[in-house]
Amino acid sequence: MKADYLMIGGFLGAGKTTALLQLGRRLTAQGRRVGLIVNDQSYGLVDTALLAAHGFPVEEIAGGCFCCRFEALIEALERLARRAAPDVILAEPVGSCTDLRATVQYPLRRLYGDRYRVGPLSVLVDPLRALRMLGRESGRPFSSKVLYVYGKQLEEADLIVINKCDLLDEERAARLESALRERYGGAEILRVSAREGTGLDRRLAALAAEAGSPAAPQVDYDLYAEGEALLGWLNSTVRVSAPMPFDGNRFLLDLGGHIRRTLAAEGVEIAHLKMTLARDGGTPAVAVLNLVASGSEPELRYALEAPLAAGTLTVNLRAESAPEALRGAVEAALTASGPATEVRQLAYFHPARPVPTHRMADG
Repeated sequence: MKADYLMIGGFLGAGKTTALLQLGRRLTAQGRRVGLIVNDQSYGLVDTALLAAHGFPVEEIAGGCFCCRFEALIEALERLARRAAPDVILAEPVGSCTDLRATVQYPLRRLYGDRYRVGPLSVLVDPLRALRMLGRESGRPFSSKVLYVYGKQLEEADLIVINKCDLLDEERAARLESALRERYGGAEILRVSAREGTGLDRRLAALAAEAGSPAAPQVDYDLYAEGEALLGWLNSTVRVSAPMPFDGNRFLLDLGGHIRRTLAAEGVEIAHLKMTLARDGGTPAVAVLNLVASGSEPELRYALEAPLAAGTLTVNLRAESAPEALRGAVEAALTASGPATEVRQLAYFHPARPVPTHRMADG
Protein backbone atom coordinates (compact mmCIF):
# COMPACT_ATOMS: atom_id res chain seq x y z
CA MET A 1 0.00 0.00 0.00
CA LYS A 2 1.08 3.57 -0.65
CA ALA A 3 2.06 5.74 2.31
CA ASP A 4 0.42 9.15 2.64
CA TYR A 5 2.90 12.03 2.30
CA LEU A 6 1.50 15.17 3.96
CA MET A 7 3.54 18.37 3.94
CA ILE A 8 2.87 20.97 6.63
CA GLY A 9 4.41 24.27 5.52
CA GLY A 10 4.25 27.84 6.74
CA PHE A 11 6.46 30.75 7.70
CA LEU A 12 8.82 30.68 10.65
CA GLY A 13 6.97 30.64 13.96
CA ALA A 14 3.60 29.56 12.55
CA GLY A 15 3.38 26.56 14.88
CA LYS A 16 4.23 23.78 12.43
CA THR A 17 5.97 21.53 14.97
CA THR A 18 3.09 21.70 17.44
CA ALA A 19 0.72 20.89 14.58
CA LEU A 20 2.86 17.91 13.55
CA LEU A 21 2.83 16.64 17.10
CA GLN A 22 -0.94 16.98 17.48
CA LEU A 23 -1.69 15.49 14.06
CA GLY A 24 0.69 12.63 14.79
CA ARG A 25 -1.14 11.89 18.03
CA ARG A 26 -4.55 11.98 16.33
CA LEU A 27 -3.44 9.69 13.54
CA THR A 28 -1.81 7.27 15.98
CA ALA A 29 -5.05 7.14 17.97
CA GLN A 30 -6.78 6.14 14.72
CA GLY A 31 -4.44 3.19 14.38
CA ARG A 32 -2.16 4.76 11.77
CA ARG A 33 1.62 4.36 11.86
CA VAL A 34 3.16 7.82 11.70
CA GLY A 35 6.67 8.93 10.69
CA LEU A 36 7.95 12.51 10.80
CA ILE A 37 10.51 14.39 8.72
CA VAL A 38 11.86 17.80 9.74
CA ASN A 39 14.01 20.10 7.65
CA ASP A 40 16.42 22.95 8.25
CA GLN A 41 19.19 24.96 6.63
CA SER A 42 21.62 23.82 9.33
CA TYR A 43 22.18 21.13 11.95
CA GLY A 44 21.12 20.83 15.58
CA LEU A 45 17.33 21.10 15.35
CA VAL A 46 15.10 21.75 18.34
CA ASP A 47 12.22 20.10 16.45
CA THR A 48 13.98 16.76 16.11
CA ALA A 49 14.64 16.48 19.85
CA LEU A 50 11.12 17.60 20.75
CA LEU A 51 9.30 15.20 18.41
CA ALA A 52 11.56 12.26 19.27
CA ALA A 53 10.98 12.94 22.98
CA HIS A 54 7.28 12.28 22.32
CA GLY A 55 8.06 8.85 20.92
CA PHE A 56 7.75 9.43 17.16
CA PRO A 57 10.24 8.07 14.62
CA VAL A 58 11.86 11.22 13.20
CA GLU A 59 14.22 11.86 10.31
CA GLU A 60 16.08 15.17 9.99
CA ILE A 61 17.18 16.69 6.68
CA ALA A 62 19.70 19.45 7.32
CA GLY A 63 21.86 21.66 5.17
CA GLY A 64 19.14 22.80 2.76
CA CYS A 65 15.42 22.69 2.06
CA PHE A 66 13.45 19.70 0.71
CA CYS A 67 13.47 21.19 -2.79
CA CYS A 68 17.25 21.51 -2.90
CA ARG A 69 17.85 18.18 -1.13
CA PHE A 70 15.20 16.09 -2.87
CA GLU A 71 17.35 12.96 -2.97
CA ALA A 72 17.99 13.32 0.77
CA LEU A 73 14.21 13.49 1.24
CA ILE A 74 13.80 10.21 -0.64
CA GLU A 75 16.54 8.61 1.46
CA ALA A 76 14.83 9.82 4.65
CA LEU A 77 11.54 8.33 3.47
CA GLU A 78 13.28 5.02 2.81
CA ARG A 79 14.91 5.03 6.27
CA LEU A 80 11.54 5.66 7.87
CA ALA A 81 10.07 2.77 5.88
CA ARG A 82 12.77 0.43 7.20
CA ARG A 83 12.54 1.69 10.80
CA ALA A 84 8.82 2.06 11.31
CA ALA A 85 6.92 1.22 8.09
CA PRO A 86 4.69 4.30 8.49
CA ASP A 87 1.54 4.58 6.46
CA VAL A 88 1.49 8.36 7.06
CA ILE A 89 4.50 10.68 6.75
CA LEU A 90 4.16 14.20 8.10
CA ALA A 91 6.87 16.46 6.66
CA GLU A 92 7.79 19.94 7.92
CA PRO A 93 9.75 22.03 5.37
CA VAL A 94 11.99 24.99 6.20
CA GLY A 95 9.91 27.98 7.30
CA SER A 96 11.52 30.32 4.76
CA CYS A 97 10.98 27.94 1.81
CA THR A 98 8.41 28.24 -0.97
CA ASP A 99 7.66 26.73 -4.40
CA LEU A 100 7.07 23.39 -2.68
CA ARG A 101 4.30 22.35 -5.04
CA ALA A 102 6.56 22.46 -8.10
CA THR A 103 9.76 21.23 -6.46
CA VAL A 104 8.54 18.60 -3.96
CA GLN A 105 4.89 17.62 -4.40
CA TYR A 106 4.86 17.16 -8.16
CA PRO A 107 8.28 15.45 -8.47
CA LEU A 108 7.40 13.09 -5.63
CA ARG A 109 4.12 12.13 -7.23
CA ARG A 110 5.51 11.83 -10.76
CA LEU A 111 8.71 9.96 -9.87
CA TYR A 112 7.59 7.96 -6.82
CA GLY A 113 3.82 7.82 -7.21
CA ASP A 114 3.90 4.04 -6.89
CA ARG A 115 5.07 4.44 -3.26
CA TYR A 116 3.40 7.61 -2.00
CA ARG A 117 0.02 9.27 -2.16
CA VAL A 118 0.76 12.99 -2.04
CA GLY A 119 -1.80 14.88 0.02
CA PRO A 120 -2.67 18.58 -0.17
CA LEU A 121 -0.06 21.17 0.77
CA SER A 122 -1.20 22.91 3.93
CA VAL A 123 0.37 26.22 4.95
CA LEU A 124 0.01 27.42 8.53
CA VAL A 125 -0.13 31.07 9.49
CA ASP A 126 0.43 32.73 12.82
CA PRO A 127 -2.65 35.00 12.97
CA LEU A 128 -0.97 37.92 14.74
CA ARG A 129 1.86 38.00 12.23
CA ALA A 130 -0.51 37.43 9.29
CA LEU A 131 -2.66 40.43 10.23
CA ARG A 132 0.48 42.60 10.07
CA MET A 133 1.90 40.95 6.96
CA LEU A 134 -1.40 41.43 5.10
CA GLY A 135 -1.67 45.06 6.20
CA ARG A 136 -4.77 44.55 8.35
CA GLU A 137 -3.07 45.69 11.56
CA SER A 138 -0.12 47.91 12.39
CA GLY A 139 3.14 46.57 13.75
CA ARG A 140 6.72 45.94 12.78
CA PRO A 141 6.72 44.15 9.41
CA PHE A 142 9.45 42.34 7.56
CA SER A 143 10.96 43.93 4.46
CA SER A 144 9.22 43.67 1.08
CA LYS A 145 11.47 40.85 -0.17
CA VAL A 146 10.76 38.71 2.88
CA LEU A 147 7.08 39.51 2.37
CA TYR A 148 7.42 38.17 -1.17
CA VAL A 149 8.44 34.75 0.19
CA TYR A 150 5.62 34.85 2.73
CA GLY A 151 3.07 35.65 0.02
CA LYS A 152 4.29 32.91 -2.30
CA GLN A 153 3.91 30.34 0.48
CA LEU A 154 0.23 31.27 0.75
CA GLU A 155 -0.28 31.47 -3.00
CA GLU A 156 0.70 27.83 -3.55
CA ALA A 157 -1.26 26.41 -0.61
CA ASP A 158 -4.07 23.91 -1.09
CA LEU A 159 -5.09 24.55 2.53
CA ILE A 160 -4.39 27.77 4.44
CA VAL A 161 -4.60 26.93 8.12
CA ILE A 162 -5.07 29.85 10.52
CA ASN A 163 -3.33 28.42 13.56
CA LYS A 164 -3.36 29.75 17.16
CA CYS A 165 -6.98 30.88 16.82
CA ASP A 166 -7.17 30.91 20.60
CA LEU A 167 -5.18 34.17 20.41
CA LEU A 168 -7.92 36.02 18.47
CA ASP A 169 -11.43 37.16 19.20
CA GLU A 170 -14.06 36.46 16.53
CA GLU A 171 -13.84 39.94 14.96
CA ARG A 172 -10.09 39.73 14.34
CA ALA A 173 -10.29 36.12 13.17
CA ALA A 174 -13.03 37.03 10.68
CA ARG A 175 -11.00 40.01 9.45
CA LEU A 176 -7.99 37.78 8.84
CA GLU A 177 -10.01 35.09 7.13
CA SER A 178 -11.61 37.71 4.86
CA ALA A 179 -8.18 39.10 3.91
CA LEU A 180 -6.89 35.60 3.09
CA ARG A 181 -9.95 34.76 0.97
CA GLU A 182 -9.60 38.05 -0.87
CA ARG A 183 -5.99 37.35 -1.86
CA TYR A 184 -5.83 33.55 -1.97
CA GLY A 185 -9.33 32.48 -2.93
CA GLY A 186 -8.17 29.23 -4.52
CA ALA A 187 -7.27 27.68 -1.18
CA GLU A 188 -9.51 26.13 1.42
CA ILE A 189 -9.18 28.10 4.67
CA LEU A 190 -9.45 26.45 8.07
CA ARG A 191 -9.16 27.73 11.62
CA VAL A 192 -7.40 25.61 14.24
CA SER A 193 -5.54 25.81 17.48
CA ALA A 194 -2.86 23.13 17.36
CA ARG A 195 -1.98 23.85 20.98
CA GLU A 196 -5.54 23.30 22.23
CA GLY A 197 -6.29 20.59 19.67
CA THR A 198 -9.35 22.37 18.25
CA GLY A 199 -10.27 22.19 14.56
CA LEU A 200 -7.86 19.32 13.86
CA ASP A 201 -10.50 16.75 12.89
CA ARG A 202 -11.65 18.96 10.04
CA ARG A 203 -8.07 19.47 9.03
CA LEU A 204 -7.38 15.73 8.98
CA ALA A 205 -10.42 15.25 6.78
CA ALA A 206 -9.10 17.89 4.36
CA LEU A 207 -5.66 16.27 4.30
CA ALA A 208 -7.21 12.92 3.41
CA ALA A 209 -7.98 14.24 -0.09
CA GLU A 210 -5.62 13.74 -3.01
CA ALA A 211 -3.61 16.83 -3.88
CA GLY A 212 -4.65 18.54 -7.08
CA SER A 213 -2.29 19.36 -9.92
CA PRO A 214 -3.03 22.89 -11.12
CA ALA A 215 -0.15 24.88 -12.54
CA ALA A 216 2.27 25.88 -9.82
CA PRO A 217 2.61 29.63 -9.19
CA GLN A 218 5.45 31.37 -10.96
CA VAL A 219 8.32 32.26 -8.65
CA ASP A 220 10.99 34.88 -9.27
CA TYR A 221 13.99 32.99 -7.91
CA ASP A 222 16.14 36.12 -7.78
CA LEU A 223 13.60 37.84 -5.53
CA TYR A 224 13.01 34.64 -3.57
CA ALA A 225 16.75 34.23 -2.96
CA GLU A 226 17.15 37.85 -1.94
CA GLY A 227 14.24 37.59 0.49
CA GLU A 228 15.54 34.42 2.09
CA ALA A 229 19.06 35.86 2.30
CA LEU A 230 17.78 38.76 4.41
CA LEU A 231 17.04 36.29 7.17
CA GLY A 232 19.82 35.47 9.59
CA TRP A 233 20.05 31.89 10.83
CA LEU A 234 21.68 30.60 14.02
CA ASN A 235 21.78 27.05 15.37
CA SER A 236 23.79 26.21 18.46
CA THR A 237 24.23 23.38 20.93
CA VAL A 238 25.52 24.34 24.36
CA ARG A 239 26.61 22.31 27.38
CA VAL A 240 25.08 23.78 30.57
CA SER A 241 26.16 22.85 34.10
CA ALA A 242 26.28 24.17 37.66
CA PRO A 243 27.72 23.00 41.01
CA MET A 244 24.20 22.81 42.45
CA PRO A 245 20.89 22.00 40.71
CA PHE A 246 19.29 25.06 39.11
CA ASP A 247 15.86 25.99 37.76
CA GLY A 248 16.09 25.12 34.06
CA ASN A 249 12.75 26.74 33.25
CA ARG A 250 13.85 30.06 34.74
CA PHE A 251 17.18 29.74 32.93
CA LEU A 252 15.40 29.38 29.56
CA LEU A 253 13.03 32.29 30.20
CA ASP A 254 15.88 34.57 31.28
CA LEU A 255 17.97 33.56 28.29
CA GLY A 256 15.12 34.14 25.84
CA GLY A 257 14.27 37.48 27.42
CA HIS A 258 17.88 38.65 27.20
CA ILE A 259 18.11 37.71 23.51
CA ARG A 260 14.79 39.42 22.74
CA ARG A 261 15.75 42.67 24.48
CA THR A 262 19.16 42.79 22.79
CA LEU A 263 17.74 42.30 19.29
CA ALA A 264 14.74 44.57 19.84
CA ALA A 265 17.07 47.37 20.94
CA GLU A 266 18.90 46.95 17.62
CA GLY A 267 15.66 47.15 15.64
CA VAL A 268 15.79 43.48 14.64
CA GLU A 269 12.52 41.63 14.01
CA ILE A 270 12.67 38.05 15.27
CA ALA A 271 10.98 35.48 13.05
CA HIS A 272 11.37 32.61 15.50
CA LEU A 273 13.46 31.74 18.54
CA LYS A 274 13.09 28.18 19.77
CA MET A 275 15.17 26.64 22.54
CA THR A 276 15.19 23.33 24.36
CA LEU A 277 16.94 22.32 27.55
CA ALA A 278 17.32 18.55 28.05
CA ARG A 279 18.56 17.20 31.36
CA ASP A 280 21.41 14.69 31.51
CA GLY A 281 20.50 11.12 32.43
CA GLY A 282 17.31 9.82 34.00
CA THR A 283 13.98 10.68 32.43
CA PRO A 284 14.47 12.32 29.01
CA ALA A 285 12.57 15.45 30.03
CA VAL A 286 12.83 18.52 27.78
CA ALA A 287 11.84 22.14 28.43
CA VAL A 288 10.87 24.12 25.33
CA LEU A 289 10.78 27.90 24.88
CA ASN A 290 9.23 29.79 21.93
CA LEU A 291 9.35 33.41 20.83
CA VAL A 292 7.78 34.49 17.53
CA ALA A 293 8.22 38.28 17.46
CA SER A 294 10.50 40.92 18.93
CA GLY A 295 7.50 42.61 20.50
CA SER A 296 6.35 39.49 22.34
CA GLU A 297 7.60 37.78 25.47
CA PRO A 298 9.21 34.32 25.45
CA GLU A 299 6.83 31.50 26.32
CA LEU A 300 7.70 28.24 28.04
CA ARG A 301 5.82 25.62 26.00
CA TYR A 302 7.01 22.58 27.99
CA ALA A 303 8.61 22.75 31.43
CA LEU A 304 11.03 20.61 33.40
CA GLU A 305 9.46 19.20 36.55
CA ALA A 306 12.55 19.49 38.74
CA PRO A 307 15.87 21.35 38.90
CA LEU A 308 18.88 19.95 37.05
CA ALA A 309 22.64 20.11 37.52
CA ALA A 310 23.63 19.60 33.87
CA GLY A 311 22.03 19.38 30.47
CA THR A 312 22.12 20.30 26.79
CA LEU A 313 20.74 23.57 25.47
CA THR A 314 19.75 23.78 21.80
CA VAL A 315 19.15 27.22 20.26
CA ASN A 316 17.46 27.83 16.88
CA LEU A 317 17.15 31.56 16.11
CA ARG A 318 15.89 33.16 12.88
CA ALA A 319 15.50 36.90 12.37
CA GLU A 320 15.78 39.55 9.69
CA SER A 321 19.30 40.48 10.68
CA ALA A 322 22.97 40.02 10.02
CA PRO A 323 23.94 36.58 11.40
CA GLU A 324 26.75 38.17 13.40
CA ALA A 325 24.16 40.17 15.37
CA LEU A 326 22.36 36.95 16.27
CA ARG A 327 25.60 35.40 17.46
CA GLY A 328 26.36 38.47 19.57
CA ALA A 329 22.91 38.42 21.18
CA VAL A 330 23.12 34.72 22.03
CA GLU A 331 26.66 34.94 23.36
CA ALA A 332 25.79 37.94 25.53
CA ALA A 333 22.80 36.10 26.96
CA LEU A 334 24.88 33.00 27.73
CA THR A 335 27.54 35.12 29.42
CA ALA A 336 24.90 36.74 31.63
CA SER A 337 23.33 33.41 32.61
CA GLY A 338 24.02 31.82 36.00
CA PRO A 339 25.11 28.26 35.03
CA ALA A 340 28.39 27.59 33.26
CA THR A 341 27.99 27.24 29.49
CA GLU A 342 30.22 25.67 26.85
CA VAL A 343 29.31 26.06 23.18
CA ARG A 344 29.68 22.67 21.50
CA GLN A 345 28.30 23.58 18.07
CA LEU A 346 27.55 26.94 16.45
CA ALA A 347 26.45 27.88 12.94
CA TYR A 348 25.28 31.35 11.90
CA PHE A 349 24.70 32.41 8.30
CA HIS A 350 22.32 33.67 5.62
CA PRO A 351 20.57 30.88 3.65
CA ALA A 352 22.15 30.13 0.28
CA ARG A 353 20.29 30.65 -2.98
CA PRO A 354 17.69 27.90 -3.50
CA VAL A 355 18.58 25.56 -6.40
CA PRO A 356 15.84 22.90 -6.69
CA THR A 357 16.73 19.38 -7.78
CA HIS A 358 13.51 19.26 -9.83
CA ARG A 359 10.89 21.79 -10.83
CA MET A 360 7.68 20.61 -12.47
CA ALA A 361 4.99 23.13 -13.38
CA ASP A 362 2.17 20.64 -12.80
CA GLY A 363 1.65 17.20 -11.37
